[in-house]
Amino acid sequence: MAAKNDSNNVKKLPVATERMVLDEAAIEAARHSLDQGAVTPHYGPWREDVIKLLNDSLATELVCVLRYKRHHFTAQGLASPKIAEEFLVHATEEAAHADRIAQRIVQLGGEPDFSPDSLTKRSHAAYDDSADLKAMIKSNLVAERVAIESYSQLIEMIGDKDSTTRRLLEDILADEQEHADELKDWLAT
Repeated sequence: MAAKNDSNNVKKLPVATERMVLDEAAIEAARHSLDQGAVTPHYGPWREDVIKLLNDSLATELVCVLRYKRHHFTAQGLASPKIAEEFLVHATEEAAHADRIAQRIVQLGGEPDFSPDSLTKRSHAAYDDSADLKAMIKSNLVAERVAIESYSQLIEMIGDKDSTTRRLLEDILADEQEHADELKDWLAT
């Protein structure tokens, strides 16, 4: 079918009004304030928000470490030795996430908040002291799903504002998705 040549139906392409150029003033500003390390003018007004969100994620990871460790040491039942071993693997991976997040907070000029007094208040995931193996698996699956949702939202919010943090969170998200799939399989058996 031939395209209409009616001037009312012709789509006009947007005209480029600006050229792509670097912000020379920001580059000049990056030459100063050396005490800020990697934090340059590009981070803009959202750096403090990112640090707060990362501190909440740090709290979530630390609560997950504590929950997985407790479940590792208290799991009982026929399937418990293998699952308890996996709980310890997950705890170790969550601790590595916490370390990476804390390191990123410092890179952004913030201070990682390891305060036990506010850990559970800031965490997106809950601590669990279940004694039943199936309840342990379920609580860990819920926590992983909460982490997946939280990281997905963070990644979307950060977008292109901080590509380093976004990549870090995408990497952690992949681990959390793997944990959730594993826990779902254990729950089904």
